[in-house]
Amino acid sequence: MTKNNCLKSVSMAAAGLTEMPAENRFDCVLASFKSNVTMRRHSSNQFIKSSIVAASTLLLLANLGLSEGNAKDLIAVKKGAESGADAGSAINAKGSKKVTTIYDFKEKSIDGSEIDFSKYKGEALLIVNTASECGFTGQYKGLEALHKKFAEKGLKVLGFPCNQFGHQEPGDSKTIATFCEKNYGVTFQLFEKVDVNGKEADPLFKYLTDAAPGVLGSKGIKWNFTKFLVDRKGNVVKRFGPNVEPEKIIPEIETVLK
Repeated sequence: MTKNNCLKSVSMAAAGLTEMPAENRFDCVLASFKSNVTMRRHSSNQFIKSSIVAASTLLLLANLGLSEGNAKDLIAVKKGAESGADAGSAINAKGSKKVTTIYDFKEKSIDGSEIDFSKYKGEALLIVNTASECGFTGQYKGLEALHKKFAEKGLKVLGFPCNQFGHQEPGDSKTIATFCEKNYGVTFQLFEKVDVNGKEADPLFKYLTDAAPGVLGSKGIKWNFTKFLVDRKGNVVKRFGPNVEPEKIIPEIETVLK
């Protein structure tokens, strides 16, 4: 199978997924992924690249619900396939200054003041890219619950609003802060709006995606409410997709807090 045929197959599969009930899409994607893994063991290097891109694209489509706002990511994946690059490098192309640890970063809080991450040494972090008009926005409630449950035990929940996915975070800092407090009683730390993918991506998210890539090693963040768990030593230990509810992360949080 050539890479062009592989991409054509992906397009056909995507069209089929749009007709499926949402609850059936992921099973279809997993089946496709398993098939690709089996075939690539006996295929040429070029086919392996195309196969990985095909599986990554299908996973992207399923996990993001095939919404209109995914067009830029899908175009990036296709360009990556055509150039022989992997999906992650196509989506997240920003280069950033090398840092030693996560504690080297400084970020602006939602009120404009600078926060030096060195203040978080010895604590666990849950870093999330958020949005106010997303289907996952209700996860603010779960994130606040984690903050209340584990803050005194050493967990800091850090929210970074982002408008890159479907333009679902259009407001300014004041609007975002008011929305979060009024609708979800958010008291955990929020930061100024950032990009998490592309040339203007905040270096913190470049660091996080390098340390904890997504499915098949793709680094680009796929949608709002992707979560990164950092242990007390500053290690990025796990990445959770948007569809993982905050309460489902509790076992991993308890592990890093021990």
